[in-house]
Amino acid sequence: MKTLGYLRVSTDNQDIEKQKHLLLEYAQQNKFIIDKFITSEMSSTKSQSDRKINILLEELDHGDKLLVAELSRLGRNMLEVLNLVEKLNEKNITIIFIRQPEISTNAPHTKLLFAIYSYFAQAEREFIAMRTKQGLAAARANGVILGRPKGSKNKKGQILDPFREQIKEYMKMDLPVASIMKIINTQIDPPLPYNTFRIYIISLKDDLNPKNVFDN
Repeated sequence: MKTLGYLRVSTDNQDIEKQKHLLLEYAQQNKFIIDKFITSEMSSTKSQSDRKINILLEELDHGDKLLVAELSRLGRNMLEVLNLVEKLNEKNITIIFIRQPEISTNAPHTKLLFAIYSYFAQAEREFIAMRTKQGLAAARANGVILGRPKGSKNKKGQILDPFREQIKEYMKMDLPVASIMKIINTQIDPPLPYNTFRIYIISLKDDLNPKNVFDN
């Protein structure tokens, strides 16, 4: 098992060396060594790939430990952070937030904490889905025609057209196809299969060019 430190700053006023010193000080106090640092000088508005989150996920193995200065270093919004925490939990990664020890996962309440993280992630996904569904209903009520013109190809994919912007937002969050499918299928009857979502998302690559959406 190894320990990685993740450092990210987004402005010239932030000093990445301060974060590094914070992590090293914690490691020294707790008598362990940080095997590697992954550093990103990138705004949180950039993609996970740009912020080297993908590299972080690749480097961490089952049972490893991750040190971060604070929760906000991991993502640009709470849903993205919670999705990342869920991925790390699946690999049994211990996450230590130096400035926020109460939400670190190296304490006896780890299972409860991960359950809470998972609950809020799912609640946020459902909330986004609900807002989108309400927006679509309002658009229809105002006479807006949703979807592709009649006679267009790929009728199954056509069903996803009203959810195009919602799906693009999930792609920006680097949600895997399977997660996007679960969220959108709550709004579709009957639900669509994985391959339909995968093909549809590929068709949106020219708009977003996501690099990690097919990881899971």
